[in-house]
Amino acid sequence: MNYRCRHCQTLLSDEVIDLGHQPPSNAYLLFDQLSKPEIYYPLKVYVCSSCWLVQLPNHASAEDLFTPDYAYFSSTSISWCLHAEEFVNQAISRLGLGPKSFVIEIASNDGYLLQHMRKNNIKCLGIEPTEATAQAAETKGIDTLKEFFSLDLARQLEKPDLIIANNVLAHVPDINDFMQGISQLLKMGGRVSIEFPHLLNLLDKKQFDTIYHEHYSYLSLSFVNRLAQSVGLLVEDVEILNTHGGSLRVWLSHHGIYPVQESVLTVLRKEVQYGLETIQAYNEFQKSADLIKNDLLEFMIQAKRDGKRLIGYGAAAKGNTLLNYAGIKSDLMESVADMAISKQGKFLPGSHIPIISPRELEELNPDLIFVLPWNLIEEIKKQMKSRHLFTAIPNLRQV
Repeated sequence: MNYRCRHCQTLLSDEVIDLGHQPPSNAYLLFDQLSKPEIYYPLKVYVCSSCWLVQLPNHASAEDLFTPDYAYFSSTSISWCLHAEEFVNQAISRLGLGPKSFVIEIASNDGYLLQHMRKNNIKCLGIEPTEATAQAAETKGIDTLKEFFSLDLARQLEKPDLIIANNVLAHVPDINDFMQGISQLLKMGGRVSIEFPHLLNLLDKKQFDTIYHEHYSYLSLSFVNRLAQSVGLLVEDVEILNTHGGSLRVWLSHHGIYPVQESVLTVLRKEVQYGLETIQAYNEFQKSADLIKNDLLEFMIQAKRDGKRLIGYGAAAKGNTLLNYAGIKSDLMESVADMAISKQGKFLPGSHIPIISPRELEELNPDLIFVLPWNLIEEIKKQMKSRHLFTAIPNLRQV
């Protein structure tokens, strides 16, 4: 089948990586669903040789992926909540936000961030299509629109001083409409803050498990800058973050209002040096993923032969990509513990590994714990100081 670039419509012919056919990574199963068929979609990523957007074709609609019972709640991660609070304090200082300001967050989830705006008496609105997380935000007193953001919706809303879009730009199938909506919505003189995992880190640190069907796009600063310029916006500043294995926070405004900072040019130069807009940069990615998969399987099989009990920690979407690509099931990893009550008692998609609570993990007393959300390893190390932990990305290592 022929696929076209979601930004420039160029025919996609350059393959980055093929992770086989997999179910959506956040489609957790109830017990009575285990005997029913699951829907699998191709998980093959391409790079556009014209605009250099790295992307997954739109196999599953956003409505199918971001369902009312969507299980990801941002507040589950302590470190992510601290990250959000620090951002709010920074934004208030940087932009001079106060009681007369207005802030909109797109993909506001359970109010993990806007709750801090509200505590500072700043008027705010969340836009969040998933029912369960939106309801959680509303219980915190945060006004929330239960809709997908679009250009049409933007035309109906009051223009804010600040638009926040954390880890959502990669999740939208129509990336052009999304950015047009942001340009339409933003007040003249206002700012936009967008965070996204950096494509350079995905390649350099072999983070292939961050590829799943909810992530339609894998973003470089070069591409985001061109995308912004196409709708009259400009990337004026960029910050390098440690979140999600290495992310960028870009600050945008309407073209010609604020000067471009040196930080933008610095990151753009790094991308050029890495060769992100050359096919050669993607040639070894598949081989790296296969090596990680094989090393992990060998380690787990040996642990099984040695009679060791192995349990996973963190029923993260990235973990599901890795487990399903490697074909790992409950014979090698009997269960996975997760703090999110919304996931406990369910089963991982594809592998059907049961999800238990951290308390149950302690009762089972495993010999080894495989941490699936490797980006949270420092947080998890503090929670499990006496346990033998290991991760697989960017290579197999015991912590």
